Amino acid sequence: MQVVSTNTTRLCSSKSVVSINGKVPGPTLYAREGDNVLVRVHNHVPNNITIHWHGVRQLRTGWSDGPAYVTQCPIQSGQSFLYNFTLTGQRGTLLWHAHISWLRATVYGAIVILPKKGVPYPFPKPDGEKVIVLAGEWWRADVESVVKQATMTGLPPNISDSHTINGHPGPVAGCPSSAGYSLQVASGKTYLLRIVNAAVNDELFLKIAGHKLTVVETDAAYTKPFTTDTIFLGPGQTTNALLTADQTAGKYTIAVSPFMDTVVPVDNVTAVGFLRYKGIQPFSPPHLTATPPINATAVTAAFASGLRSLNSPNYPAAVPQTVDHSLLFAIGVGVNPCPTCVNGTKTVADINNVSFVLPTVALLQAHNGTKVYRLGFNETVEVVLQGTSLIAPESHPIHLHGFNFFVVGKGLGNFDKGKDPSSFNLVDPVERNTMSVPTAGWTAIRFRADNPGVWFLHCHLEVHTTWGLKMAFVVENGKGPNESILPPPPDLPQC
Repeated sequence: MQVVSTNTTRLCSSKSVVSINGKVPGPTLYAREGDNVLVRVHNHVPNNITIHWHGVRQLRTGWSDGPAYVTQCPIQSGQSFLYNFTLTGQRGTLLWHAHISWLRATVYGAIVILPKKGVPYPFPKPDGEKVIVLAGEWWRADVESVVKQATMTGLPPNISDSHTINGHPGPVAGCPSSAGYSLQVASGKTYLLRIVNAAVNDELFLKIAGHKLTVVETDAAYTKPFTTDTIFLGPGQTTNALLTADQTAGKYTIAVSPFMDTVVPVDNVTAVGFLRYKGIQPFSPPHLTATPPINATAVTAAFASGLRSLNSPNYPAAVPQTVDHSLLFAIGVGVNPCPTCVNGTKTVADINNVSFVLPTVALLQAHNGTKVYRLGFNETVEVVLQGTSLIAPESHPIHLHGFNFFVVGKGLGNFDKGKDPSSFNLVDPVERNTMSVPTAGWTAIRFRADNPGVWFLHCHLEVHTTWGLKMAFVVENGKGPNESILPPPPDLPQC
């Protein structure tokens, strides 16, 4: 991967952005379950850079996980680093993105992990596959300047100007000539859509006019088939869904719109693309679709409730039935004094009233920690994430590095320790690496700490990560070499 600056035109204006190989989105990484992956990243821009392989378990290879100052120091200008990891026990769709400052606004792409050769999908084999990367909010302004301005003023950063589908916003106000993504299909054929939300700050809906989608995987873990007309993804989440071209041949709108069920400002521009049957002219009038209301909480809840692990003999749901660590994390947004800021205060985010501050050397090297929580190897963990409303309640897509977890419970209001656990699903809960804590509600997850290293837990809304809604788990080595983290690679970047 070559990290370079490239001139890019979107929304009828051009700017220079940091990219991989000059493309936004960057290249899709294809591999198979069990493959060893080697990716050398060469940094040719003035910015420091890291790459996170979002959702990859990184078993014993935490040095290649990528979050800056957590598992590595950043790759400095003119330097390179070889990411080296094995795709163990995973198949499906994930993503990669920059994991320093807000560079993932333009440095991102999909990861496609195919099953081992000879191993079929646990659903009917599709006639074709398509990668659809949703994002990546597009700012006309320089994104790093947006972040710096917000840091100096203490105010929330300016919202983006549009969303994109595979890098294309489609026609929008002020730029009706902007091209949209086109997905070509053949009548009667079924396609596996590998859908990625690589957005920086927005949870998104996806709809295709006139067509249903059958979800068969989330976050590279198979699910029981679930049919819907609306896909909902938080930043960092992925969904594989089957689409059958079973409608009258024509041109159908693909619409990507944001979700926000509170008073927080959000980019409310709908990205538009088109599903086009073969033989239909590109400029044919499209069939339209209505996007969900921006505050369609019921749609998000219905989607989340429909997701269940496949839990088959080949793909069991290994949900921890007992818990060694039971944790309650209160998460939210607040304010701190800031004499140099515009209003004398700055916005912060926190877990249990602590705004995490990254150290100047990677936590995995230092093993000292800024509010880290220690776990013994192979211990089981339950975390209840409780949304709070000091300023305004808000949905928080939470990502855990290094692990998949099971979403065993979810609800509105405050978690009731005496009552709510009785309704936990410990049989076939959905398995994820990123999940949304509902606005003014809670989500309970369980996982087994079978991966030694330092693992970041944070809100995948980049604005909340910037404000401090993050922490880290330190998982100790086990008893033997196969339960211990590998030594650091010789070319690990220095701070």
